Amino acid sequence: MRPNVDRDKIKALLEAVSRGDLSVDEALARLRDLPYADLRFAKVDFHRSLRGGAPEAVFCQGKTSEQVVAILSRLAQHHDNVLATRASEEIVRAVEAAELRSHYHAEARILVVNPTPVVGVGLIAVVSAGTSDIPVAEEAAVTAEVLGNRVERVYDCGVAGLHRLLGHHHVLTEANAIIAVAGMEGALPSVIGGLVDRPVIAVPTSVGYGASFGGIAALLAMLNSCAPGVSVVNIDNGYGAAHQANLINKLVAKIR
Repeated sequence: MRPNVDRDKIKALLEAVSRGDLSVDEALARLRDLPYADLRFAKVDFHRSLRGGAPEAVFCQGKTSEQVVAILSRLAQHHDNVLATRASEEIVRAVEAAELRSHYHAEARILVVNPTPVVGVGLIAVVSAGTSDIPVAEEAAVTAEVLGNRVERVYDCGVAGLHRLLGHHHVLTEANAIIAVAGMEGALPSVIGGLVDRPVIAVPTSVGYGASFGGIAALLAMLNSCAPGVSVVNIDNGYGAAHQANLINKLVAKIR
């Protein structure tokens, strides 16, 4: 697992003061710039990874390309593997034009700035009910991988053909956390919750016909699950599910 960059930088700063290589006033000046940068339209949080274990991510939807590039440029000065979620092709082109080193995961709509290999710990299983749910599942899977988790993908295993899921039962029982992504009636997390003794994070998607109400039907079904151990995030929120699974997986890795 990659070390916490913020913690390492602060430790190195304090050690420099202790050795006499840096004055207290110089250290204070540097620390003053660490918490956040005020760009007027955004306050860029440099201490997010120190508090929560991962750098601040940029939700691109609703922001201009110029705003996204400005935020990413500042975050990239302090962190590797900065995530930009819901990134459009226009955003990708703007980041490339700004010459920020990046990698775009098109299906997940995630742009990773300063991409750096990480060794994944534990195991998170990401399961999708249908092929149409894969973009949200990929948002979860890519986020989890960038955060330093080992990820197994199990796609198109919805309840219309339950035997497809049972063929991957060994993956579900090995995982420390399971992300179950489903639209339509949203039954998949309940099924998985009844098969394993692992925490299941349910992600309703907006996939479905009219009566699915853009994912509300799946959301309500998941909230009303009779299977214990199922928690639910918002509609299409693969990113949030990945963070929850990351915290669970990392806690298990620490205990072991």
